[in-house]
Amino acid sequence: MALTYIWCGFFIVGFLAALAQWIFLGDTTIFKKVMDGTFESAKVAVMDISLPLAGVMTFWLGILAIGEKAGAIEVIARWISPLFSRIFPEVPKNHPATGHMVMNYSANFLGLDNAATPFGLKAMQSLQDLNPQKDTATNAQLMFLVIQTAGLTLVPLSVIAQRAVLGAKDPSDIFIPTLIATYVGTLVAVLALCIKQRIRVLDPVLIGIVGGLSALLFGMVYYFVNFLTREEIEIVSKVISNLILFGIIIAFIGLGLIKKINVYEAFIEGAKGGIQTALLIIPYLVGMLVAISVLRNSGVLGLIVQGFTWVFSAAGFNTDFTPALPTALMKSVSGSGARAMFIDAMKTYGVDSFVGRLTSIMQGSSDTTLYIIALYFGAVGITKTRYAVPFGLLADLAGVIAAIWVAYLFFG
Repeated sequence: MALTYIWCGFFIVGFLAALAQWIFLGDTTIFKKVMDGTFESAKVAVMDISLPLAGVMTFWLGILAIGEKAGAIEVIARWISPLFSRIFPEVPKNHPATGHMVMNYSANFLGLDNAATPFGLKAMQSLQDLNPQKDTATNAQLMFLVIQTAGLTLVPLSVIAQRAVLGAKDPSDIFIPTLIATYVGTLVAVLALCIKQRIRVLDPVLIGIVGGLSALLFGMVYYFVNFLTREEIEIVSKVISNLILFGIIIAFIGLGLIKKINVYEAFIEGAKGGIQTALLIIPYLVGMLVAISVLRNSGVLGLIVQGFTWVFSAAGFNTDFTPALPTALMKSVSGSGARAMFIDAMKTYGVDSFVGRLTSIMQGSSDTTLYIIALYFGAVGITKTRYAVPFGLLADLAGVIAAIWVAYLFFG
């Protein structure tokens, strides 16, 4: 329902803004400009975005299907299970909920959205079996949901694919910055919840895992900042990003051969979902891109960006990042809306511009908080969500701030 209000609001506000310009400024071309924009945006959504996206998504969904059948999720599950036993202390050892959560996060980590959602719903149901108050979220359910909203992902597949469709020189150059931003958002959310739920954060294993990952990422950042020039940072980032992505392809195929699965048939089976995914997003993309076009061509979006620019400029900040903030604000509310904002920003400012890259990092470093909370809690009948929303939004905020920081570091 919230998305319906937002969508209708875009059209109404855009119409009122255009009407005001016609009445008070005498702009007789404003309505034609707005309508031309709606036709162009609808065409772009289908011909320039959704259909070309099908090819890229088809390939990567096929590769990810090989990894899934070869047991990549189970491998990751074994790696992260020691962490889970500590941040979910209320879940008994060897309870099915642990396995379901690990499978869900592993699928998310690999970008397997189609597999992640069923695992996630199953995990929430398993946690609900342990819930003594069926209408109230437990600590474990809150931790599960907030980590979910943080959107920790190794491969921001849809973002890289979208950048490729729009003609980025190196679509994967946002890979490492996105990984850093999504890790920071997740880390902030988990630590905040551990403090809130009085989980022992000084556990040696927990410190070892979190400290090791943090040291690795921030050691890399320290090296970039202190030993490389801006141009060298961009080159190294591109090389490492593409090496890792190509390494994932080879690793999944190699693992599939070792497990003696028919990798080509697995690829074809998974690849079939690429076209389906591209076609599925057409109505959502058309609806939101046209609505955003109305805001932009009526001048409203420009005023919003100018407002952000004035506020941060008055506070003494560099304001190159402000055109990306509408995407960040929409991300917590609507996945399709944020995707449309992200695409609109890349087309308006350029896919390889600072804003284009920053919105890409933002798009890949968090998830749709309010939608996820509504989906997972709604599936098990929980109406009292306690502090799920503020802590989910905290993860989003941390991810946005980290995205701005790494964007300046890598591309500013």
